[in-house]
Amino acid sequence: MAAFRVGFIGTGKNPDKPSRMGYAMAYRHAPGYQALGDRCEIVACADIVQDHADAFAKRFDVPRTYLDYSEMLAKEDLDIVSVCTWMHLHEQMVVDCAQAGVRAVHCEKPMALTWGGAKRMARVCEENGVQLTFNHMRRFGKPYRTAKALLDAGEIGDLVRMGFGDGNLYDSGTHHVDMCGYFNDQTPAEWAIAQIDYSTESLVFGSHNENVSFALWKYENGVYGECITGPGTAGKDLIGAYDRLVGTDGVIEVGPYGKGMPILRIKRKGSTEWESVDCEGENCHGPGYHERVIAQLVQCLQDGTAPETCAANALQSAEIMFACYESVRRRALIRMPLDIEDNPLEEMVASGALNPARP
Repeated sequence: MAAFRVGFIGTGKNPDKPSRMGYAMAYRHAPGYQALGDRCEIVACADIVQDHADAFAKRFDVPRTYLDYSEMLAKEDLDIVSVCTWMHLHEQMVVDCAQAGVRAVHCEKPMALTWGGAKRMARVCEENGVQLTFNHMRRFGKPYRTAKALLDAGEIGDLVRMGFGDGNLYDSGTHHVDMCGYFNDQTPAEWAIAQIDYSTESLVFGSHNENVSFALWKYENGVYGECITGPGTAGKDLIGAYDRLVGTDGVIEVGPYGKGMPILRIKRKGSTEWESVDCEGENCHGPGYHERVIAQLVQCLQDGTAPETCAANALQSAEIMFACYESVRRRALIRMPLDIEDNPLEEMVASGALNPARP
């Protein structure tokens, strides 16, 4: 069939110098489309800095650049758009793509700055028949796929609890909470409760993220999720791994913390010993994960099937994370479905309820 015409919104600055100001994720999406050969053609990109757009276009042989993404949408008749901008920009850009007639949007994570914004993105895309996906690429990694296969095979008994330790609850945490959904067969959450410290301002891609958090949530099937976030060793010491699955008869750890640890290990049912599992050189971040995400979303667009990184799955994760922040605001357990529209952390800062000092 004819190639899908692909465009990019947000190319980023420098892929060789990633930071909290940007990871130039367009440079990670683009090889995924190019790997599909004549099924996809990158025809345009838009960035508010001409030099950034030009550098991306030169790297990936993109014929046209724009400073205004709306102009690109109006002129290019795009089938697929990758949105690789900061979180607070996602909502309107995705909506604009859907209303411009784009057939599929692949957006960076997290979904949106607010819970209302996340829901609006998904709703508008559904109303316009647009396939909306988010770059929760860890679902396609061998450590995670293997862990899921071991879980489903009953190697640790029935799943009881999932946990993670990482830098923050929303920007980093979105990957982990998404993986909890993956491991727990996308079972909806029932409630969440959390506490945070936000003493020092921490902006990640322009959005507030707490310094330390502890959160607990329960799924409708009785499985629990938990996280400890922040600098230092709290999450590492208490959770023990990047992602941890506890069953009735064993434990699986993806990315266990400690020098010389394997990327995946299991304490199987009937054993008291850890067993390392070979993941053929893949770690928690890749290689090859972005390419696999894009290969699937393109195939699903052709087939009319739902990608694993679909908006419905992303909404489940976003609801849990926003519910955790709402628990902090109300000082209470928060039941689902979540009945707010804003971002509680952002609003607590705006109102003065939280007053983080600038570093």
